[in-house]
Amino acid sequence: MWATAVGVARVRALETERENALFRDPLAQAFAAAGGLWPSSPPPGDEAARRRRLAVSFSIVIRTKFLDDLLRQACASGVRQVVLLGAGMDSRAFRMDWPDGTRLFEVDTAAPLDFKASVLRRERAVARCERITVAVDLREDWPAALAAAGHDPAAPTAWIAEGLLIYLPEDAVELLLARISTRSAAGSRMGLTLGSRGVIERFGTDAAPGSAASLWISEMPDDPVRWLAGHGWEADSHTLRERAAAYGRPISTPPQREERPGQLISAVRR
Repeated sequence: MWATAVGVARVRALETERENALFRDPLAQAFAAAGGLWPSSPPPGDEAARRRRLAVSFSIVIRTKFLDDLLRQACASGVRQVVLLGAGMDSRAFRMDWPDGTRLFEVDTAAPLDFKASVLRRERAVARCERITVAVDLREDWPAALAAAGHDPAAPTAWIAEGLLIYLPEDAVELLLARISTRSAAGSRMGLTLGSRGVIERFGTDAAPGSAASLWISEMPDDPVRWLAGHGWEADSHTLRERAAAYGRPISTPPQREERPGQLISAVRR
């Protein structure tokens, strides 16, 4: 699974090279290269597969910008704890400007964290906040591991689950959200990315075995805002298309009939 995180880093590296990049991730190329994904492999001969790949890459760029903005807003509101669930090759601890006193927890299994650590050592990367890694499987008792690492549930937290929920069955998604909610003081923030309705049929049906899309199993609920309200969160939902247009990267293709708000979620704990 962590190879998928390296693939995400490759996408971020390509975006970083753009003149009008929506973000800069100087470490992304190092992660991609160390994982054998740089320079990029040639596109597949199947034109439909190539287009799907481009669509996934585009969604990664837009969601990265969306969650960067959410974290900046959380910090501006006084939040000083950040938890990245399924952190993968996320380099926000190193590439974003953080207020003094910010503690950023990266939760993931040991394999990706160890790989990441080796690249960070080689690059002599220095975090811009207090960065704490928590090696635990999200299918296990990760709240206990997070608490042992120093997370304070009495203080507001900014939670990020980026590109994660689509890989989890519905009951695991519910459990994850319940656990997050239990450890979230009033004023906490949360950023989620959800699989849109029909995305598994469009991308996963003929996906190559072992590819990211072949592992997708969970799409967003019918009403994400209502779903999160049931867990005590006041949420705003957005489509990828809406955010892309706001960022100056409008999508030229016609909307899919299943397309509706919910792919990108920002929420506040009341």
